[in-house]
This record gives sequence, structure tokens and C-alpha cells, in this order.
Amino acid sequence: MVVPSSTRRRNAALLLLLLPPLLVLHLSEAAGGRRVIEVKGAPESVVWVVQLSDLHFSVHHPLRAAHFKTHVAPALSLVNPSLVLVTGDLTDGKSEDLLTMKLNEEEWVEYRDVMEDVARRSGLHKSLFYDLRGNHDNFGVNVEGGSLDFFSKYSINAQLGRTGNINSVTLQAGERKHLFVGLDSTMSVGTRGPTNLFGHPTDQLLAELDSELSQWDSLTTRPVTKISFGHFPLSFSATSSSGKSLRDIFLKHSLSAYLCGHLHTRFGKNLKRHHQSSDHDSFLHNLFQLNIHQVPTLWDQNCSFGAPPYKEFWEWEMGDWRKSRAMRILAIDSGHVSYLDINFESGVKETIIVPTFPLDSRFMSTSLSRDRYECQYMVPSSYETIRALVFSVSPIASVVARVYDSRDGDLSMVMEAHMTKHEGNASRGNFYSAAWNYRAFEDPSPDRYWLQIKAIDMAGKSSSTELRPFSINGLTAQVSWTWKEFFVMGCQWAGLYFPLFWSALCFMFSILLIPKALQTFLKKQYSYMRFATGKGIVGGIAWFLQELCNIPGLWFGILGYLFFLLLFPWLSGQIFSNGGMGYMTYKGWVVKDIHLGENHEFLGFPDVMVIVLPHLVTVVLPMILVCGALAAERGFHQHICSTAGKKKDDYGQEKKRSVKSDTPGIKRLVPAIGNRWLRKLLVVVCLAVCCKHFMNCRALMKAYEMNPFINFPVYSLSVPVLLAYAVYKTRSNDQLRH
Repeated sequence: MVVPSSTRRRNAALLLLLLPPLLVLHLSEAAGGRRVIEVKGAPESVVWVVQLSDLHFSVHHPLRAAHFKTHVAPALSLVNPSLVLVTGDLTDGKSEDLLTMKLNEEEWVEYRDVMEDVARRSGLHKSLFYDLRGNHDNFGVNVEGGSLDFFSKYSINAQLGRTGNINSVTLQAGERKHLFVGLDSTMSVGTRGPTNLFGHPTDQLLAELDSELSQWDSLTTRPVTKISFGHFPLSFSATSSSGKSLRDIFLKHSLSAYLCGHLHTRFGKNLKRHHQSSDHDSFLHNLFQLNIHQVPTLWDQNCSFGAPPYKEFWEWEMGDWRKSRAMRILAIDSGHVSYLDINFESGVKETIIVPTFPLDSRFMSTSLSRDRYECQYMVPSSYETIRALVFSVSPIASVVARVYDSRDGDLSMVMEAHMTKHEGNASRGNFYSAAWNYRAFEDPSPDRYWLQIKAIDMAGKSSSTELRPFSINGLTAQVSWTWKEFFVMGCQWAGLYFPLFWSALCFMFSILLIPKALQTFLKKQYSYMRFATGKGIVGGIAWFLQELCNIPGLWFGILGYLFFLLLFPWLSGQIFSNGGMGYMTYKGWVVKDIHLGENHEFLGFPDVMVIVLPHLVTVVLPMILVCGALAAERGFHQHICSTAGKKKDDYGQEKKRSVKSDTPGIKRLVPAIGNRWLRKLLVVVCLAVCCKHFMNCRALMKAYEMNPFINFPVYSLSVPVLLAYAVYKTRSNDQLRH
């Protein structure tokens, strides 16, 4: 029997009405590019994912890819994560001497082959892998999707059709949702290094990110754990053209965590940062954060219904695979987010223990946790047990949780509990728990109690976690950065670039112009004699700086060079791998793409700071100071010669021998006049400044395929010429000043 088309349409509509709401929701998300993965099997309350970052597969370092295959595939098979996140710098894109930075297709082919092999050997479906672009994956790419954009050809995301800069996936475990949103904030047009260091989120990307993070807000009443992952830490992320930032979006949605890479472990192991919104954020606070946690404020308990939630999130940078062979396991247990960083420098791990509750009070506690605990909004069942994931090659015989008390200065064990394994159908991993009286560990100190979990396998081999402090009531243990950690995590470099640039330039202009103005307009002449008589610091500085004005050619040459750096292009070079010569100013690159016929203005801002600031601080400023020192040394030498000449005339030639033997001052000055050891030392400093400058020029020549006499003659030759002129003009006391 043939069914009329109108009847078929009516039946189809009725079928859609009868479909379970979740299925309809799933279909609509699939159509919109949003993915939902049903995480099946026990334990239902826990999901975990793996993060890897900064692989830097290189044709010059084949062991990176070889170790990745031998170590990561077995680890993923053992851990069995729900997702694998690879957060950028998939390939190295550098020459063997590290000076030329452009993509190498051979490295990308190796990356594709290695990832396919790892996915196959781990037993994980390839669709569970999410990779994204880092700055090394964008060197010299003039257009996304072009012939040089190997990420769009060889990455897992590209092969699976995930072509957008924002990709989201939701892990649905029971009634809980865990939203993961990945973002690619690399330049849309990638310059060659080193001026490709920052993330560049656009207003469009931020709007898409905002939309993805809010996708469940109106569709469920249960809390959704939100995680974002990208390559660049926020300290190396610029703002959009309208002044918005990733931090603004993350605070708006109160993320649990932002996962990133980029910095590697050479800067430190505590590259973590807790962000919290405040109505009293000052201008300086937007540029600096002195420690992992913002300055603590008094907690204002507000448990009334409808009280505004805390706006905060954790930023967790992880170590690199390049040298540290690092891997991270991130676990979400009943809304509690924790992680464990492991490394494979010593080989494959046979037993991995990931504590999931209680949380580390140094790097995982939040104000929201404290608020929920104090106001009794937390789920009590999630506090009643100590919990951990245990992954082991060999069967586990026993797992023990131990709590230590540090109140008396030494760690004394106050609790030991055997943990039992949760049994369930189609278990995804071994989940252990031990009951405890959590209220017995309430304490005003966030690091009084410490947790350690120990596992013993059937062969008698034991493995233990590192001791970690915890605070049941959600207090935060303060941790201080080292100066290197503060340098890369606590400084907002995109915001600092212009203040640092203008401060350096203003300081150098003041060194030149203020003494000249005093000399020209106010007729104030400072000399060594005036300084020696007055013994004043201000007079000494004025004399030191004014001596440079007494060499007009040198003074005008330095002033002209500063105006050149401010008003003219510094250098020109090839910033795209397939052509495209551009010129660089302190505001960025200006280039015409010869293949697309497009003009690009101010690319690589504020990335050019890696060239601009080191040149100003380590070359130009030392050049000015050493030129001033040479001029001052000449003035001092002339004064000594003049004084010595007068004394010789007073005593007469017939008393020359008597003066030398009876006047200690003259006896000491004569060798000083002849040797001029200070001048020799300053000449060595001049050579050091020139050496530093030539090293910088060599690196730029290699990076952008430039000729110093054609592409940047003023930038490369002015410093050595000015220093040579300073040495020449101060070589002798041609005219003695009386």
C-alpha cells in the first residue's frame, strides 16, 4: 500500500514529538557542530581526559617522535581517557641552529603517522583526539588553508573536518555534563619567528567562544563543569581590536580551568594562576599578578538565595613533551576538578595514581568550593570519601590512603584507611575510595593536613603519590612564584609592551635632551671640578651626561638614531615562507602578500617586542651610557692633565724630581694619566655591546633571509659606527680645558 506524502509528513512530525528530548537535543547539536559523547561504564561520577602539549616533532630530533610512540601509546591504553587534548606546537618548524623558523612538511607527515599509530595501538578511536595549532605550527603561513598551512592538511582536527577555530565536545556521564571547548588563537596570518609568540583572539573568536561556553546554560538546571583548552597562556595573549580578552570570557562563565601550554618547564613547575574578578582591580593589577593567587580578601559570607556567584577560574599551564616528556591526566569527580602531571623521562609508568578528592589546596581550591561548604550547598556524598583513580599494568593488591598532620612542624600520620575498588559493569578504570569523617579535618589552616595514597601490586611493588595539602572547607594555601615564573605568568606582556617601550625611549631621550637644554638655554655648564667641589650626586650625574653634549657629532648621531627607531622602518625581510617582503616598525610588520595581492598592516603586534625591547635595553641604552662614560672619562683625563701641568709649572723644571718624591698626589696621578685604565675597560664594554648587537643581527638575517647592507643598514651599522666614533673622539686630550 502506498502511503500519501501528506500522511508520511504527519507521521514524521508525530515521531519527532515522541522522541526523547535528549535525543532531539543530540541531533540538533550534531547539526550545529557541537558534539556530545555518552561516557558509558563505571565509575559514573568520574570522567578523565589526557592533555599533551608542545610536542615539537623535528627532523633534527627524531627521538621526540620515537619516544612519543613508545611511551604515550601504552600510557593511553592503560589510562583509557575519554578525550585526548593536544594543545599546540605539534611540530618544531626550526632549523638545526634554531635561527630559521618556517614549517617543514616532513615534520607534519611524521606527526600524522605517529598520531595514527598511537591511536591504533592505544585502542582509542581517532575522533577522541583533539589537536590545535600553536605558534610553531603557524610560522610563515600567509593564509589559513593555503599550500603552506600543513595543520589544515595533516592534523587530526583537519582530517575529521573540525575546521573552525572553536571546537566543543561534551562528556555526558550519567546526569552530569562536562563541557570542553578548544580554541585556536594563533594569528590568522602567521609571520615567521621570532615575531610569532602571542595568541591573537579576535572579536569574532571571542563571540564564538562565549556562545560555545553557554550552550548548556538554558538547557539544564544541573551544574555544568566547563573546561577550555588552548595553546597560549593568558600572559602571552593579546586583546582583541575592541579591547576584550580571553580572561573576560572565562570569568563570565566561571570556568573550572583553562588548560594551556607554550611556556615549557624551563621557566618553572608552578606555572599555575588563579584568576578572580574584583570590583577593585587597578591598572597595575591588569598588568601584574605577583603570585599564583591574587591578593587575598576577607571572605564575605553571603548564603542568601540569589547571591551572585564567584567569577573565577584556574589557569593551568602544563609541561612540554619536547624535553620534559610530560603528560597530564585531568579528572572531574562529582564536579571536583584535579590533575596529575607525569613525565616519561625515566620510561613507561607501570602504575599511575590520580587522587580526585580531596583537592590540592595550593593549585585546585576555589572560592566557590569554600562558599558551597560554608553555606552547606555542597553535595555531602562527594565529601564522605577519599577517592583516587589507580591505573596499573599489574593487578593491584591494596590501596591505602594516609593523612598527615603538620601542626607541630613535622608530619605525623593521623589516619590510615584501606581503599576499596568500585566494581561495575564495563568499568572504564579502577576507582578506589575510603570512608572518612571529613568534618574532623576542618581547620583554619589550608595546609595543615596532607594526603598521600599508596598502591601495592600483586608482585609487591609499591607506588605512592606526592604529599599534597588539602582543605576540606575550601581554603587556599598560598604559593609564591619564583622570579622566572612571575616573569612568564604574572606579567601581562601584551599590555606591558607600549609602557615599556615608551619608558625606555623617554629615558634615553631625557639623557640626551635635558643636559643639552641646561647647557644651551640655561647656560649651566657642569664640569668635573664643579662635581669634585660640590660632592653632589646630582652634579655628578649632570656632569656625566653633559660631557656627551661636548662631542656634537656623537650627540647628534645618537639622537638621530633614536628618531630613526621611532619614525622609520627598522628592517625589511621575508616574513612568509613562500615570499612576501615586509618591513618592520615598532608597531609591527607591514607587508604585501605577493601571492594574494593583499596588504597586511602591523602584523605581529605585540610580538615584535621580542626584537624591539631587547634592542633598546641591551644594545641602544648601553651604547648611550658607554658613550657618555667615554666622554666623561675624557673630561676627567683632561682635568687631571691640566691640574698636573699647572703644578709642574709652579714647581719648575729644576724641582721636578723633588715634586715627584715629595707630593704623593702627583705621584699617583702620573701613572693614571698615562695608562687610562678606565678608558680601556670602557673600550672592552664597547666591544661587548657590538658583539651582542652583531649576534642579534645575525639571528635576524637567518630568520628573515636579509642582507644587512640592503635590508637593514641603519639598524645594523649605526651602533658600531657610533661606538667607533666615540672611541675615536675620546682617544686623547687634544684640547686641555682650564
